[in-house]
Amino acid sequence: MLVRSDDADIFYTVQGNGAPVVLLHPFPANHRFWLPVVEQLLSRYKFIIPDLRGLGSSTIGDRPAYMSKHAEDMRRVCDDAGVEKPVFVGVSIGGYILFEFWRRFRERVGALVFSNTKAAADTAEARKTRLESAEQVQQRGPEFFIDAQLPKLIGETTRRNRPDIVDEARKIMMVSTAKGIAAIQLGMAERPDSTPTLAMIDVPTLFVGGTDDTVTPPDEIERMHKAVRRSQKRIIGAAGHFAAFERPEEYAALLREFLASVQHKG
Repeated sequence: MLVRSDDADIFYTVQGNGAPVVLLHPFPANHRFWLPVVEQLLSRYKFIIPDLRGLGSSTIGDRPAYMSKHAEDMRRVCDDAGVEKPVFVGVSIGGYILFEFWRRFRERVGALVFSNTKAAADTAEARKTRLESAEQVQQRGPEFFIDAQLPKLIGETTRRNRPDIVDEARKIMMVSTAKGIAAIQLGMAERPDSTPTLAMIDVPTLFVGGTDDTVTPPDEIERMHKAVRRSQKRIIGAAGHFAAFERPEEYAALLREFLASVQHKG
């Protein structure tokens, strides 16, 4: 399905039946990132799975792709899908978007799962690197960028033992365009510091990390967990930044447990 959101067309798919859950994929993937997890939970939940603007089948709109634009996109997707107060799950940039969504539309949030992400804004050095990569990808193309990112996104254990998962992740990311990658890099470089937002979160919240994640390591997950009252934390063994894709069975199990606890409280 496609829904117009300001200057972009946002693609999303709906799978399963039951309580609504919105899944936000990491950069530079698309909704297919979630399919290995979703197929294990279809009988109990209704998953709304968008492609972030500039990725997959969603258009770019006017650049940069600021977090404010992504948050509004998610509001439009929820309206179009007819879901009022779902559980939101975000990986990496998906987490950045959820912080912005919470600040703007907290009345629409039933619960939150922040996976392999961080609250802090980019450092000056990280911001410089993003801006440089946004230029380079338009000069050299997405393949060069994606091949450089793969060792950072897929954990060492997975790279060593599961080349099939690495290959599939690369195929998913290779759908990306140079313009889309650049637009999102520019938007992430300008994202605000969400650290102060952590103390304001008052819905059931789960933080997920991976032992092999060098982008957002477990101590980063622990800091956020401590800052959100009554939140939960889970660390998946032998998994990197794409933990949900690398270990879909383990991820589905912990997500099932969290969603069941949210339903019970509700």
